[in-house]
Amino acid sequence: MIQDSEDSLDSERVKEMWLSNSHPAVVPVEEVENILRTDRVKGLSTRQAEERYTTFGYNELIVKDEEPVWKKYLEQFKNPLIILLLCSAIVSIGMKQYDDAASITLAIVIVVTVGFIQEYRSEKTLEKLKKLVPPVCVCVRDGRPESFEAKFLVPGDLVTMQTGDRIPADLRLVSCMDFAVDESSLTGELEPILKTSDVLPKKENLATNEMINQAFMGTMVVTGRATGLVVATADKTQFGQVFQMMSDEVAPDTPLQNSMNLLGKQLSAYSLVVIGLIMLAGWYQGKQVLVMFNIGVSLAVAAIPEGLPIVTVVTLALGVMRMAGKQAIVKKLPTVEALGCVNVICTDKTGTVTCNQMTATNLVTGGGDRVQVTGSGYHPEGAAEILTSDDHSGTQKDLERLAECATLCNNASITCGQLLGQPTEGALLALAQKLSIKNFKEEGTRVKEIPFSSESKVMEVIYQLGPANVSFVKGALEKVLIKCDTYLHHGKILPLEGSSVPADSVRFCAELGGKGLRVLALARGVDGGKLTFLGLVAMQDPPRPGVPAAVRTLAESGVRTVMLTGDAKETALAIGDQIGLFGDQRPVRSGAVAGEDLDRMGDADLQTVVRSVQVFYRVSPRHKVRIVAALQSHGLIVAMTGDGVNDGVAVKRADVGIAMGKCGTDVCKEAADVILLDDDFSTILCAIEEGKSIFINIRNFLRFQLSTSIAALSLISISTLMGTANPLNPMQILWINIIMDGPPAQSLGVEPSDKELMKKPPRNTKVAMLSKDILINIILSAAIIVCGTLYVFKEMMEDGKITNRDTTMTFTCFVFFDMFNALSCRSNTKSVFQLGLFSNKAFCLAVLFSLVGQMLVIYTPPLQYIFQTEALSAGDLFFLVCLTSSIFIMSEVKKFAERQLLARRKKVTRTNSAKSLISLV
Repeated sequence: MIQDSEDSLDSERVKEMWLSNSHPAVVPVEEVENILRTDRVKGLSTRQAEERYTTFGYNELIVKDEEPVWKKYLEQFKNPLIILLLCSAIVSIGMKQYDDAASITLAIVIVVTVGFIQEYRSEKTLEKLKKLVPPVCVCVRDGRPESFEAKFLVPGDLVTMQTGDRIPADLRLVSCMDFAVDESSLTGELEPILKTSDVLPKKENLATNEMINQAFMGTMVVTGRATGLVVATADKTQFGQVFQMMSDEVAPDTPLQNSMNLLGKQLSAYSLVVIGLIMLAGWYQGKQVLVMFNIGVSLAVAAIPEGLPIVTVVTLALGVMRMAGKQAIVKKLPTVEALGCVNVICTDKTGTVTCNQMTATNLVTGGGDRVQVTGSGYHPEGAAEILTSDDHSGTQKDLERLAECATLCNNASITCGQLLGQPTEGALLALAQKLSIKNFKEEGTRVKEIPFSSESKVMEVIYQLGPANVSFVKGALEKVLIKCDTYLHHGKILPLEGSSVPADSVRFCAELGGKGLRVLALARGVDGGKLTFLGLVAMQDPPRPGVPAAVRTLAESGVRTVMLTGDAKETALAIGDQIGLFGDQRPVRSGAVAGEDLDRMGDADLQTVVRSVQVFYRVSPRHKVRIVAALQSHGLIVAMTGDGVNDGVAVKRADVGIAMGKCGTDVCKEAADVILLDDDFSTILCAIEEGKSIFINIRNFLRFQLSTSIAALSLISISTLMGTANPLNPMQILWINIIMDGPPAQSLGVEPSDKELMKKPPRNTKVAMLSKDILINIILSAAIIVCGTLYVFKEMMEDGKITNRDTTMTFTCFVFFDMFNALSCRSNTKSVFQLGLFSNKAFCLAVLFSLVGQMLVIYTPPLQYIFQTEALSAGDLFFLVCLTSSIFIMSEVKKFAERQLLARRKKVTRTNSAKSLISLV
């Protein structure tokens, strides 16, 4: 009990006062009272509370100071590719190539600034979480109730709560009166939890939703009133632990960021090799090493694709805009591409896979007729389909009575699809609207209500209908049947005694409950007599439309879906089966793992388990993070979808965090990388397709730019090393650089996505952007350009002199090669004719403008003077088109051969599989 004066608490006493999460639930209130040195009637004294402020601190969640804006901006320069470009700019300045330095610097500034603007946002996640702590509460101190800020609560305080209050701290309940709490934001469960003050049996690792004699910070009181002792405050509460996990969690780099980092290192290595080879060749020819070093550095700097970061940012930004048009807000640019690499989608159940609205789906009348109900949510759209009945008109009469009871034994209301009240009662109201067009509430006057309680497990409402008082009851089957002596069958009231109705009803109830449905029994009676059993209503939070199709499409494209839920096993397996999580196989009870099982597993065991398990149930936020981390340990790219506070930490930990926009909490939305505005799970398919397309487009651009720049630099290197005249003058090289980084190159970044893209598996993030196949294509294209251009240059120089015609032919040859090379770079595998020659309008316009520009350079006198060109004949142009189209023809032939080889391999694989199957048979 309270002591009027309390000495300063020693460390051991303080440690004892911080009760573990489940400890208060399994000990009597008296023991909690003694540990906390408080009084369950009078609470703490003011002096005790003040002394405990210094010991325990305030009941508030502390957000760490944010990094300054300038520091966040400078962090954008950590990208190896940006560092490489910076080095290139510095070298260009040192070699007095100021135009190159200026263009590279401008590219860096644009990319870094755009990336910073897109990604910079205040870290609001924790601020949103703080809002769940109520500003004020009612606390009993010195035996008197006081209202003050919740941050002044300390362990041992006695708090009173009623309907509509938000719980201010973690409490051990002392007294309850029909006290129900909505814990959906913490546990993910839709139904409010009916609380008790009774002690719970001891159990290892009690789940949050099992601690029914405790109330947790941030949750909402739905009905009733209660008092409770504060057992944990601030970061020691359940919400505080989520808060701490959220603040400690660091979002991983996206696959594109990792690919770009690797590309920067690759290009740096290739640059050093180029410099070394040129220096070695010059030394072998007896030329000055310093001169050759300068040439090598110039060529290496020129080879670095400074246009790549801009193309990447523009391509990603366009992807973000397209996703916004599909009701998905992407907060960080690289996230768009990361979606194309996702191997596993971990999804919360309630509110993500399901509608977050209870819906009646099955009925069994008192006489045993089975009825299926269509429609979902709190809307009247839908109908009752009678499955088994020998008298349909009689069954309709029974359904009318069920609708009456569902409407009148109810405290909820629905306005324009919005529920005011409890989800179960909302489902019953929506059911009644589907079963009958009558407004039953206008036919009588409500006289009395006996609310639902944990002891009675039934709710009863008495209405005066005409001269009689009629009781309407709903609740647990076993409790309702005890009150009944008759049942309704096809409009007739028949005696229960001697019938099979009780046994059949128990069997139906077990069958429906085994499918994860919540089952309620309904009954009615007149003037306080025994009741008439009306039947059973089974309801669930049904899957969202489109989710089963989306899960199936994801599976076909190599993306696995895993469900994480705080719900019970039966419900989790039932929903998993309905959305096709198990494919053609039936769900196996042993195929689901509980949160308490995860507590007993080490990380190594969990990493083994996550390979095969599709459903994890009764999981906490900490469990979800462990599951995501275990999947990532296998090198998998994991997306996590969710809507509640309990999903926030895992959403942040995943490679791609996805939150629901409509029903999602602010905490989850702030932690996410992508927000689905329409809460449509199938939007993820569009996002994955967009991600795959973006990476392919960036890689195609890289292939084009590197092959062109290597070809141009090879021409210069060969002429320099051989001591011959350069086939291209400086202005012509500048024009080629404009084409390399200009419209044709940029338009490759907006190539429309391939229609068959979703059938392809996710990108292997372990394969570098400059993969073996891409390098072969780059080298092959560059070799064809170099050989073709040198051939033209040699043919034009038969007299040994270089004229304007010679350089014009060579220059135009190179530009035409560039255009045909860009055409072949639109796809690495498909023919241009399969894609559609004019399907990429931006590319067509870019090539057209480039060719028009080239013609102006050749045929207009002012540009002829600047570029040192002269007019070419139609025969010259025809010859060049025939020659330069060879790069396109070679690319098409190579793609065709690769497609045929791949088809043959698949055919052989299918044949071998068939032979193996036959041998087994």
